[in-house]
Amino acid sequence: MPDRSDRILGGLHGLLVGDALGVPYEFHPASEVPAWEAIDLTPPPGFRRSHPHVPPGYWSDDGSQALCLLASLLYRGELDLEDFGRRLLNWRNFGYLAAGGMVFDIGLQTSRALDALESGVPAEESGPTGERDNGNGSLMRVLPLVLWHRGGDEELFRDAGLQSLVTHGHPRSRLCCGLYCLWARRTLEGYPEAWSAAVSRVRELTGSDPAAQEELESSILPDREATGSGYVVDCLHSARIALREETFEGVVKQAILFGNDTDTTAAVAGGIAGLRHGLSGIPERWIEGLADRHIVEPLADRLVAELES
Repeated sequence: MPDRSDRILGGLHGLLVGDALGVPYEFHPASEVPAWEAIDLTPPPGFRRSHPHVPPGYWSDDGSQALCLLASLLYRGELDLEDFGRRLLNWRNFGYLAAGGMVFDIGLQTSRALDALESGVPAEESGPTGERDNGNGSLMRVLPLVLWHRGGDEELFRDAGLQSLVTHGHPRSRLCCGLYCLWARRTLEGYPEAWSAAVSRVRELTGSDPAAQEELESSILPDREATGSGYVVDCLHSARIALREETFEGVVKQAILFGNDTDTTAAVAGGIAGLRHGLSGIPERWIEGLADRHIVEPLADRLVAELES
């Protein structure tokens, strides 16, 4: 079993590696994704890559927004939505914490939310709140909150929903972020059935909120097939199914084999797989192939230093 620091680093790098691994295959249906053994940072010859201008090993908006959240938490010492929102604007407008300074693949809903934020709307109100505004853009970035957070389950669950408000304000997105964070925490704690344990805890935490319980029981928890779509609930369940695989490599490749939003499914699943297997469980060729590690390493080092202090 890897130690806690190795698992924390595995979660962060697992998200980034999953994202970068999925970038070339995004928007392709499952039937067009290469075979298991051919999936890599560089696709097989002749494959029609998504984002052909993006070099292998570059993370996308998923990784950049996750790093924005981590940087905000580390430097503010708390979840500060206005600071986090400014960092997201700096990413979109100037390439802050983007691999190679390249900004690509930003979602339409996130773009609308950041436009609102830039115009002066408070960060806690900038995310659209309609039922159709439930993409996976806040789920894909939330894992660093788990890696940094020292509060109890109730505080972690609350903060997961709050960080979603900046771009995705609907209760469904907020609840999915909360459930994912408790799933990640239970994984980090070594629970053999981390998903089930997280579901039980979320049910406890929402017990006095009938609206949240209705969302949870009717829209989020019912089993779904893995589609790899960008809908937040589909993404959560696709990642859950991918995590039935026994190795980090198996998890992220399976996530990509679902097709469609391959980078985000692999980032969401890869973060949990990294917590499970540790940094030492991620194939070295993918760690070495990850672009601009000089951006990630200072944040990772500071995260571990704070947790060990």
